[in-house]
Amino acid sequence: MFFRCLARFRASRRLAALFVSVDFNLRESVDEEILSCITRRNNFTSYVFVGAALLCLGITNSARAEDAVFHEAESKYMFGFVDGADIGNEGEKAIEFETTGAFQKRDGRYSAVEQELEFEHVPTQYFAYELSAHAMAHSISGVEGLDDINQTAFSGASAKLRYLIIGRGPGSPIGLTISAEPEWSRIDGTDGTQTQDYSSDFRIVADTELIPNRLYAAFNVSYVPETAKGAGDPNWQNSSGLGLSTALAYRITPTVAAGAALEYDRAYDGLAFQTFGGHALYLGPTLQINFSPKMLLAAAFMAQVAGHAADDPRALDLTNFSQYRANLKFEVEF
Repeated sequence: MFFRCLARFRASRRLAALFVSVDFNLRESVDEEILSCITRRNNFTSYVFVGAALLCLGITNSARAEDAVFHEAESKYMFGFVDGADIGNEGEKAIEFETTGAFQKRDGRYSAVEQELEFEHVPTQYFAYELSAHAMAHSISGVEGLDDINQTAFSGASAKLRYLIIGRGPGSPIGLTISAEPEWSRIDGTDGTQTQDYSSDFRIVADTELIPNRLYAAFNVSYVPETAKGAGDPNWQNSSGLGLSTALAYRITPTVAAGAALEYDRAYDGLAFQTFGGHALYLGPTLQINFSPKMLLAAAFMAQVAGHAADDPRALDLTNFSQYRANLKFEVEF
């Protein structure tokens, strides 16, 4: 009995040493040792060690396969209303259909939906541009401070210029991009009236990978000067906006990423923040689906959760901002 127990103990120790020191490049020899041991020691202890070893090998192989599947992803549209630092690959061209909606004011019924048709080109690895045509649809009824209107019209054009300062990669954990988006509008985006409006969204964009190829984070700072005058009005009105936003996105599968975004906006009269008009804090989910390497759909929704207008004690700023925002973008590369 003593020698039988000793033999079992030695066999168990031998198996444990094999599985602790195993090199995955020697998997076939490990398998042979496992089968040999089962043949020689048909007992409960051997089966336990064999099962544990197979489980460890399976988990390791699964993790390696998962790492291989989750290759590098482009972050440009991954964060919804928050930009990612990636600008695309050199030579890339794409057509985009983007819909952005603003919904709900203080009272009544309010919706302002903008449709953009965009052409995007990345002529160099550091520079990308977009050219867009815009249409606006307004449906306003019974809203405090706004006239009732129900119309759809061509509203203007814009361009977006992106310059990549630091590309995120093995040598740099952070990507950094600056962008400018000048826009001309003939329809006021808030009330739908005719106007002459010139604005530009200047933005600093940074992002990083918190977990390689799986969890991403982005941060934006934006400054939006604007000058406009209504039809028949000889005077130009200047305003400006300041925005801070951040977002997280997690790749659930290699082709689907979901996350959340937080955005804080402030509105001012004057091009240099002269008079405070109000502020709003938005929070909401984001989603990106890559149908193929050249086709994607990105969606985002935000709700105003805090804020107020100047000289208005009521919760939320529904004078300068809407209560809800939504964005849907469909891109096809060619």
